[in-house]
Parts: sequence; structure tokens; C-alpha cells
Amino acid sequence: MKQSDLRRDWERNRVSVKSLFIILFFRASVWAAQRTNPAAKLLGLPVRILYKFVVEIVMGIELPDRVVAGPGLAVFHGVGLVVNARTILGSNVTLRQNTTIGSKIDGGLPPRIGDGVSVGANCVILGDIEVGDHSIIGAGTVLTRDCPARSVVHGPKAQIREPG
Repeated sequence: MKQSDLRRDWERNRVSVKSLFIILFFRASVWAAQRTNPAAKLLGLPVRILYKFVVEIVMGIELPDRVVAGPGLAVFHGVGLVVNARTILGSNVTLRQNTTIGSKIDGGLPPRIGDGVSVGANCVILGDIEVGDHSIIGAGTVLTRDCPARSVVHGPKAQIREPG
């Protein structure tokens, strides 16, 4: 991860020590997970174990270090957050508490979340779908179908209001 990407993470999470801790620890664990040299992998193992214990078990946030997340990821009030390990998150994505992002069935593909997407609290985003760039997913939304860029999605039946 580039220094400029870490700076974006810092800027988006600096208002909350908890959020900043989660994201920087996530980035460290991702870095450790991506090592190919056996010695570096071994040295990174304690970071990954500690990350899983502290963030997942103690804090109640499932953000696996296999998630592909662009720079500027923000997690606000992350308790109850569950993200499938194969999820792809664009740059400057905001995630809030009690949200699930995953597949509809075991082994199924999870969503792809575009750049600048804001996901409200208590959302469920499931299946092999794409959430377009700069969309807003309102609190309590259940989303199981694609939504275009710059959409506002709200309600348990995911009413999609497209731009324009």
C-alpha cells in the first residue's frame, strides 16, 4: 500500500480513534497476508492473528484481511459489521454498524461496491451484484440487485432512485 493511500485512510478516519485503529490494523494485516517470502509470511503471522482476535473477536467486526479495499475506506461505529472475504470495495467507501455484505449462498459471489459509496447502518447487501460509484445505500436497506452510479437506495425493498 502506498503512503498516499494510507494518508487517505488517515484523513477519512481521523475523527474516531476506534475507526482509525480498525483501518490501520486492517491495512497492516492485509500487508502481512500478501507477503510471498516464507520468512516475511512467518513474521507477519502474529499481526494477522492479533488482528483477527482484536477486531473480530473483541470488537465484533468481521473485515477479513482478504477483502480488496481501495484507499480511503472508512468504518464508523463498526460493531456488527460483516464483510465477505471476497468482497471488492472501491476507494472512499464508508461502512456503518450492523451491516452485512456477502453472498446469497455458500460459495456464491459477494457484491462489488464502487468508489465513493456510503452504506448506512443496518444494511444487507447480498449476491453477485454491483453497487455503482457514488451511490448512497440508506439505513435499513436490503439490496439484492445492481444499482447504477449515483443512485440513492432506501428501504427494506431497496427502492432505487436513479440520478436525474
